Amino acid sequence: MSPPSAPFRIGLLAVSDRASAGQYQDRAIPAMRQWLQNALASPWTEHAQIVPDEPKQIRAALLNLLDDRDCRLVLTSGGTGPAPRDITPETVLALPGAREMPGFGEQMRRASLEIVPTAILSRQTAIVRKNALVINLPGQPKAVGENLQAVFAAVPYCLDLVGSPGLETNPEVVAAFRPKSAAKNP
Repeated sequence: MSPPSAPFRIGLLAVSDRASAGQYQDRAIPAMRQWLQNALASPWTEHAQIVPDEPKQIRAALLNLLDDRDCRLVLTSGGTGPAPRDITPETVLALPGAREMPGFGEQMRRASLEIVPTAILSRQTAIVRKNALVINLPGQPKAVGENLQAVFAAVPYCLDLVGSPGLETNPEVVAAFRPKSAAKNP
């Protein structure tokens, strides 16, 4: 019998001036955590951080999660609107080695447009970098779950393709899609 594999590492990053300053309690990280607890069948561990809408701090937090903590999936929340300080997508896209995955943002906006017409104002995106996936989510806790539900079926296979350890979902929450011809990572 082989030993159990290490838990999958997931980074949760809230980008908010007010939450990082302690002016209110962040609700995005708990929303991401709760959704993942329901959706994932694989054992996982989290590394969570809250930073202000400052490019240098967002970049440092992302590089810490990706490079130092070896997170293979990083979910960000906040900073995706049109306001001048909403700079999360630009910061993520500027990471060294980032390759944009525009389909994630397209699908999140499409799904959100079925709920609220202002979804066209959101600039969510995703990147792959080395063997990790970063997904930018909106800042509202309700929208976090709606957006994860819209794209997560593709996440495990994307992670397979970039050489990340396998990630399995609870099919009652979200059924991961992998082509029949695809071999899953052990």
